[in-house]
Amino acid sequence: MSYSQIAKMLKNELHEIPKIALILGSGLGYLTNKFKDSTTIPYKNIEDFPNSTVKGHKGRLVAGNFLGKYVIAMDGRFHYYEGHNIKELVVPLYVFKELGIKSVIITNAAGAINKSFVPGDLVAIEDMINFSFKNPLIGPNNEKYGTRFPDMSSPTSKSWLHQIEKKAMEQNIELKRGTYIWVTGPIYETPSEIKMYRKLGADMIGMSTVPEIIVANYLNLKVIAFSCITNMASGIFEEKLKHSDVVKAAEMASKKFESVVKISIEEEDAQ
Repeated sequence: MSYSQIAKMLKNELHEIPKIALILGSGLGYLTNKFKDSTTIPYKNIEDFPNSTVKGHKGRLVAGNFLGKYVIAMDGRFHYYEGHNIKELVVPLYVFKELGIKSVIITNAAGAINKSFVPGDLVAIEDMINFSFKNPLIGPNNEKYGTRFPDMSSPTSKSWLHQIEKKAMEQNIELKRGTYIWVTGPIYETPSEIKMYRKLGADMIGMSTVPEIIVANYLNLKVIAFSCITNMASGIFEEKLKHSDVVKAAEMASKKFESVVKISIEEEDAQ
């Protein structure tokens, strides 16, 4: 099915057209339980839609009313290390565009490279480094969706983030800023790699998000992205890294993360 055909199928299932799309990382899937009058569509029920295989990612679209706005959420995202090709990772963004969505909120769990960060910190992604050397826009360009050479001088919305930071401060929520570096995974990084990434200017590291931000910019979707720091990157401490610890740490910080997501939704049209 084409992106427009998938969007048409979703429109037939949904109560109305969503205003905002959420891509929920580890530990935040429970947010969809708070949607009112919700509709759930498993990825496996959508023809030509990828599926999620990672623990903590349920693999479904959930749409409903949340904070007075009709939104749609990916409860489970796709990662390159799962075996998807680079273009499959961003299928949802094209579908969101075809649905008429204008804004996207992206969340993830990340390891801290910046030693001033600690597990539990929430960091707004203000810049990024694509160290996978994979790009979802490689190949023939469809001018219907965007320009051949998208500008990436401001990967996420500065005005939206400014509004979010103001509201977060009013609620005594500390929200840091940082540069996110994307690696393919699934292995965690070596201490020497982390030293190199720090010299490149990276503050946190993860295995997702960058493809979605690239395509959101290409599609002229307003985008904001946040990392929940779940662990210190390899070599900073002696502890070995485990995915179960990442999920647990994300869940522990989920209430604060939820507050930032709520602020983001409330401030989406306030700039």
